[in-house]
Formats: sequence, structure tokens, C-alpha cells
Amino acid sequence: MPTIIPIHEADAVVGEPMSGKPKWLKVRAPMSKEYKQLVELMRNQKLNTVCEEASCPNIGECWKHGSATFMILGRVCTRTCAFCDVETGRPDPVDASEPKNLADAAAAMKLKHVVITSVDRDDLADGGAAHYAATIRAVKELLPETTIEVLTPDFQRKPSSCLDTLMAAKPDIFNHNLETVPRLYRSVRPGARYFTSLRLLQRAKEINPQVVTKSGIMLGLGETRDEVLQVLDDMREAGIDILTVGQYLRPSVKHHPVMKYWTPEEFDDLKYLAEKKGFGMVACGPLVRSSFHAEDVFKALKLGKGKT
Repeated sequence: MPTIIPIHEADAVVGEPMSGKPKWLKVRAPMSKEYKQLVELMRNQKLNTVCEEASCPNIGECWKHGSATFMILGRVCTRTCAFCDVETGRPDPVDASEPKNLADAAAAMKLKHVVITSVDRDDLADGGAAHYAATIRAVKELLPETTIEVLTPDFQRKPSSCLDTLMAAKPDIFNHNLETVPRLYRSVRPGARYFTSLRLLQRAKEINPQVVTKSGIMLGLGETRDEVLQVLDDMREAGIDILTVGQYLRPSVKHHPVMKYWTPEEFDDLKYLAEKKGFGMVACGPLVRSSFHAEDVFKALKLGKGKT
């Protein structure tokens, strides 16, 4: 049992933006041979990764170990979330060859676990659900033993059948991030609604009770500790199995400022409390991202090894 570090309400939210990253957030620049090989593979297959588009700090480590999160449905998002580094605007038409190209790349990488995410496509009648399903099936056809994790948009204002279409392809993990606490949605995630996202996760489990559901939040956007704990309670009530919690890092001066750098000790405290709430797996730390070590987290959950 870890030592419980008291975190007072005044310590959990700061009124002024923070400057300068603390030492525990320093990462090495990607330079490995494996990283360069993956860059070449993605370009040859005309594929995108959220690792690159969202400027993930873990790209060097993940790509060194042959792990990547594929981003389908283009590189341009129809939303303008204040924390995200993905380009916003009018997206290109959907690439019908993308499911096969992605499956070919996954086979070339000999992946045992594939993570598929996308930009928001509010311009599409089904939000991209059919394209997700086609991609899942293409991977299953080439790699029947590989597990598949999807990290989806919220399909807000789309027919409820969209989620049915995606779930019919039988992903092993259904992931949708709540990202932050309800109070901050208007400023941080203006195109989304907290309870819409929560209900999406709940419905995925209702459609397929065997699917593993997963969600994550970022810290440092201006939330309080009590607000975070309430989000965790909401997640458990919705039946979410896997929780990820990481530190928000500002991609540029145009994005939402970092209001607080949570310390490793505060993350340890939060992880302990999350475990007590009953999540099947908890990945909680400054550099944790939704897809970071996704395969290991899923395996540990299936093996009943508890938390990480």
C-alpha cells in the first residue's frame, strides 16, 4: 500500500499558468533505428499516427519498441479542443484503401495488439463508424490472433446505430476518453458533452458485455482533486474497466495553459484511490497517455494481475 499524500483543495488547482517543465517530465528525443523505420513504413502506407499528430511525448519509447497508435479518417479534425495539437478544419474525403493499408502495416510490424483512433468527423453521417468497423475487420482478417483496441470520438448528434455498427466488428477494447472534469468542458472540450461521452462508454458495454471499456483524463487543466475523484466515481458507475491518468502538457502557446504540474507522489495517491474504487487496471503517472503500453495493460487485466 503506498503512502497517502494529503492533497489539499488549494494545491490541486492554480489560478495562474505554470511555466517550465519539472524534471520528471523530461524525455529523450526520438532517435532510434526502429523509430526511423516506423516513420518510413507509415509514409509508404500513407498512414497517420496520433503519436505524431498529437505530439505525444512518448513517441520515442513506443516506436523504439514497435508500438504505434494508428489514426484513421484523415489528419484534420472537425473539433477545436483547447488541449489538442491535431489540425482543425475541413477534412478530406475518407480513404477507402485505409483499412487494408493499416492492416498491412500492422502485419509488417507483427503487432499482437493494434490501437486505432481517429479525428472527430462530424461531417460524416455516421461519424466514421463504418470506417472503424471496416478497419477492425481488415486487421482481423490478416491478424486473427491480434487484439484490437479502438479509441473513438463521441459520435455526438449521430444515430445510436453508429455505435452498433462499430461494435458489430467486435473490438477487444472500447476506449473513449473523458479528458477532463465536467466544469472545464466548455473551455477545454467545447464541442463535447461530459455525459454524452460517459453514456457512450456505458452503451458499448451494454451492446457487448464482454468488451473491455477504457477511459482516461488529463490533469493540470485547472481541475480540483475532488472533481477528479467524482469523475472516477462516474466512470466506475458506467462500468469502465481500465483507467488512464496523465499530466496535460501544452503543445504550444496557442493551447490551454498548464495550470498545475501534479507531482509523482500526487499521481501515486490518485492511483491508490482509483484502485480502491474497483477499476480492473489503473495506469496513472505524469507521462501516462491513453495508448501508452496499451498491450501490457490489457494483458495484465486479462491475467488478473491488478494495477500498473
